[in-house]
This record gives sequence, structure tokens and C-alpha cells, in this order.
Amino acid sequence: MKRVIFNQKGGVGKSTIAVNLAAIAARHGKKTLLIDLDPQCNSSRYLLGDATKDAAPTLADYFEQTLAFVIYPKPASSYVHATPFENLALIPSHPAIGELQSKLESRHKIYKLRDMLNELAKEYDEIFLDTPPAYNIFTQSALIAADTCLIPFDCDDFSRQALYSLMNNVGEIRADHNPGLEIEGIVVNQFQSRASLPQRMVDELLAEGLPVLNNKISSSIKIRESHDRGLPMIHLDARHKLSQEYLALYEELRAA
Repeated sequence: MKRVIFNQKGGVGKSTIAVNLAAIAARHGKKTLLIDLDPQCNSSRYLLGDATKDAAPTLADYFEQTLAFVIYPKPASSYVHATPFENLALIPSHPAIGELQSKLESRHKIYKLRDMLNELAKEYDEIFLDTPPAYNIFTQSALIAADTCLIPFDCDDFSRQALYSLMNNVGEIRADHNPGLEIEGIVVNQFQSRASLPQRMVDELLAEGLPVLNNKISSSIKIRESHDRGLPMIHLDARHKLSQEYLALYEELRAA
């Protein structure tokens, strides 16, 4: 299973959702890999902490290699790093990845990530791809390489407007590059059950026939502690409401 977490709007919780679902998959005994495609490196820092700055080689090095003629290229596995969590590995990002975007686009390297994942899929049960908040060659490459797409949504009107453009972009990738790509669903993040606006927006999305998932992720200050300590919720406090919500979301995805 290769799952991309994608929304071209920032601040909707892509990295948090990607890391926590990956951590739960690993906790369930699945050999799991997270690939960080975002130059901000949030997922990488979440899992590696201060060690992120010394991690090498990174995904940027992989893309650099694709731009050069190399007789004996490094295997995909050489870019994989262990994390402190059993069964959970990471291919870290690097800020330099953003500088490679125009070169990769001009050289038509949009299928190189798929090549990498096809090689790694033999070694891992589940692969999660965390993407930058933009519709660029990195997100397009991830959508081309993935089996499914999970869309975070934070019950904001700007997010709702971006959602329609996002769905069109996913449809275009499916039509032109990856006919097997499926939208797993829209995961409502930072949900406030006692506020009327979030529930009304969710109801309106459902009325439009959009695939909103049943399990939502609440808004909680606890997630900041999770980020600060570099511990996914399942490792920080398995009994916390957020941990239970992520577990329920993972089970919903697995049952689909």
C-alpha cells in the first residue's frame, strides 16, 4: 500500500497525519516507510529530531542522482534511515529539494519517484508519502507513484475552496498518468465538535457527495507536545483521545 497525504493548502496537518498513521501502522507490526517530500522537512524532524540535519543521503540526493548520468546509481534502500520506532523507517527531505524543482521539471523526471517506490515496495508493507503544500512536481510525482490519496481538511472556507481544485488535480493525474489512483477519503482535521461551523461544513461536503471519512481528528494542544518531543501520539500517550482517533482512522482506512 502506497498512500500519499496531499493538500495543496498549507496548515491542514499533512505531516502530522502522515507521521501518526505511519507510526500506528508500524505499531501494528507492519514494516512501514515514510517518505518526506516537503522542503520544510517537518515529518523528518518529527521522527528524527535534531538528527535530521545530519541525516544523509536524503531525498534531495536521490533526485540529484536522477539528474546526473551515474553508471552505478545507489539503490533506493540506501536513502532509507532508521527511526527510534520499531518497524518505522524514513527517507528524509532536505531544504535543497526545493532548489531542484525547476531542473526536475525541465528534464521530465516526474516518474523517478515511482521508480524508487516500485523498488522499495518489495521491502515494505505500507509506504506513506508526505507532500509539500503546493501542486508541483513533487506532489505530482507522489500522486503518480501512489495507490491511494488521503486528503486532510481543516473545516475552513479557504480549505473548502481549495478542495475543489485539489479534486480536479487528482482527477487529472488519474486520467493522464495513474488510472489506478484512488481517493481514500477526506480526513477532517482539527475538528471542534462543539462548534456549529465545522459540523455544518462537513454536512455540506457530505451532501455534495464528497468522500468524507467517518473518523475525525480533534483539535488539541497535545499535538504540540507530540511535535516538540518528537513522539507520535501512539508513543506519547496511547490512551489520549487523539491517539484513539488516529487509531480509529487507521482502522477505517484499513477496512475500506
